[in-house]
Amino acid sequence: MGAAWLEALQARGRLGEMFIDGRWTPAPGAARAAVIDPSTEEPVAEVALGSADDVDAAARAARRAFAAFGDWPAERRAELLERLHALILERAELFAQAISTEMGAPIAYARSAQVPFAAEHIRVARDLARTYPFVQPRGATLILREPIGVVGLITPWNWPLYQITAKVGAALAAGCAIVLKPSELSPLSALLFAEAVSDAGCPTGVFNLVNGDGPTVGAAISSHPEIDMVSITGSTRAGVLVAQAAAPTVKRVAQELGGKSPNLILPDADLERAVPLGLAAGMRNLGQSCSAPTRMIVPRDRLAEAEAIAAATVDGFVVGDPRRESTTHGPLANRAQFERVQAMIGVGLEEGARLVCGGQGRPQGLNRGFYARPTVFSDVEPGMRIAQEEIFGPVLALIGYDDVDEAVEIANGTVYGLGAHVQGGDLAAARAVARRIRSGQVHVNSPAWDPSAPFGGYKRSGNGREYGREGLEEYLETKAII
Repeated sequence: MGAAWLEALQARGRLGEMFIDGRWTPAPGAARAAVIDPSTEEPVAEVALGSADDVDAAARAARRAFAAFGDWPAERRAELLERLHALILERAELFAQAISTEMGAPIAYARSAQVPFAAEHIRVARDLARTYPFVQPRGATLILREPIGVVGLITPWNWPLYQITAKVGAALAAGCAIVLKPSELSPLSALLFAEAVSDAGCPTGVFNLVNGDGPTVGAAISSHPEIDMVSITGSTRAGVLVAQAAAPTVKRVAQELGGKSPNLILPDADLERAVPLGLAAGMRNLGQSCSAPTRMIVPRDRLAEAEAIAAATVDGFVVGDPRRESTTHGPLANRAQFERVQAMIGVGLEEGARLVCGGQGRPQGLNRGFYARPTVFSDVEPGMRIAQEEIFGPVLALIGYDDVDEAVEIANGTVYGLGAHVQGGDLAAARAVARRIRSGQVHVNSPAWDPSAPFGGYKRSGNGREYGREGLEEYLETKAII
């Protein structure tokens, strides 16, 4: 397919437009942002950036549309989501090509994970619209769950379509009207998504897209008086700024923020299974996932065995051009992330962690592009920066422990609590340990992804939940008719 999809997107004028009040509207401002192909470090497109005025127009359009859309029967909303789901699947290759180009996901991974997982969020939202009890009697009282109103959605660059559909699907199922700000670093898949929403027959003004940066468009969404709720997926720092901007209008703020997820390997675990699966989870999407389990907590007397298995696993990775079908790990998504990862690998070396494999610099034979070497450290102390700070790259810390109580203490010993993993031969014992870990999700023995399982954080990983029933409920208010 090459770049034909991008040329067609440009020919339709989308790169210079916003989608506001049911129309593609040329951006009135002069601000533009280059979209960089992280595999070449070269610009592939330039998109228009919106302003506070664009947010105001979108929010007011959403407010007008909400009056009718919020009263739609749930089945009618489900039908809209069903059409949108079908269009995402029909255009899956377009989305995969866009995601691979804008943030470097290997094309095979974009096709097998980034796009189909995104489609699943819309499917789950469709099913919830049909089955959720929006009205329930409680004695002589009726309990109604009604849409909160106009919602501002701020999404990141690492899973660009997946995070959009997680929020938009739930908001539409609830009956909310939307103002979406995708990341300015990965806006191409969002433009394709806006076309799909329009083609699915979404009513005028219900869905609006304003491209832009955080300080301009993100801040305007967070503070706008016509927006009743903001949902952000991003860094903890960005979440704090959104909450501060939202406070004067007392709007609801849902935050899915940073993580430093543990992977606790119990003494009876099969290391030959647990370590490769744990490493794959920690370095999927090149470690650019907020819930990536990048701290592997291993019995101290089995640390050497875990190191050998980890090194052999990394040796099987194919880091390279994301356009190649054989590539398992592409480049980091942008220059800032590349520099962050390189700096944190240096921090690990300075702190005295022992390098098992990888290290600073690009992999051999890759002289340009934001490529990083998948890196494993051992003899990592729990207080080291590489064990405490979110790196957001392919860097795994092996941490030894002497007993399970110490392992749980290490697992809980960061300011984050988004995801966690526990591996063990005794399922009941592994579940008992999972109950002791303070995080929003705990994966026991590397299960399949469940799109209906609620996702969100304890502590500084945020508040609120996404996905499934709980994700839908974030967009609902409760009314009692007595």
